[in-house]
Amino acid sequence: MKSSRTTRGFRTANQLSLLAVFALFAAQNSIAQQQQVLKIAADPNNLPFSNDHLEGFENKIAELIARELHYKIEYHWRAQRRGFFRETLKSGDVDVVLGVPSHFNMALTTAPYYRSTYVFVSRTDRNLRVASFDAPELRKLRIGVQLVGNDGVDTPPAHALAARGIVNNVIGFTLYGDYTRHNPPARIMDAVANGNVDIAVVWGPLAGYFAQQSKIPLEFVPVTPEKDGPLRFAFDVSLGVNKKEQDLRDQLDRFVTGHRKEIEEILDEYNVPRVPGVAKLTSAE
Repeated sequence: MKSSRTTRGFRTANQLSLLAVFALFAAQNSIAQQQQVLKIAADPNNLPFSNDHLEGFENKIAELIARELHYKIEYHWRAQRRGFFRETLKSGDVDVVLGVPSHFNMALTTAPYYRSTYVFVSRTDRNLRVASFDAPELRKLRIGVQLVGNDGVDTPPAHALAARGIVNNVIGFTLYGDYTRHNPPARIMDAVANGNVDIAVVWGPLAGYFAQQSKIPLEFVPVTPEKDGPLRFAFDVSLGVNKKEQDLRDQLDRFVTGHRKEIEEILDEYNVPRVPGVAKLTSAE
């Protein structure tokens, strides 16, 4: 029969052993948690893409990434204006930005997770159905376009209209908008709905989402053809990763290619038009 002193010794040894295991597990778990933080730069006021209430489709895709790859998302909120990529990805402060052009020289990019296009937006009751910049009625209509600034760096639709001499009937809406208001780029869609412009040329995801939300039925038609000389109107969109994060880019690339169905379902929920294969989408009436 073992003495009580020996039994106590075994118990003490076992307790120390368990404490060591628990300490090791806690340390490993802490390290794992640190490794699983994914820092994402996003705009806090830019639906349908993102906002700080996590209501945008890019927020939903980030949630999908977190769930499937076991990351903890840490948002770095910054208005997506000039300097956004330089102050986030290029500076190394964040790991990922969602919604970047697939051939973007400031980031490593994944396979595209959608391809969208600029669209002509008009009120359904106007029955305009314009699809091309060569449509003769564009010379008589009030046309809304998104503008970047006054330094010659403008959106492809603005250049396409100017190249055709269509300038006097064009009304510009800054791509950045008034940031004191909710979702500032959406003002161009408001202008179509309230009749301040007859038609507008708008980036597809913005048009699709706000057409769906509009109380006035709006319709939109993709710009055709997709190219006009050097100008392009349809773009592949990817996840952009810090250039030093090759392994992370490869992991996210596998995520994109392996979860296309789930991503498509999110894009459908936000009425994001994709090409090829988009003819015309109409807001719910």
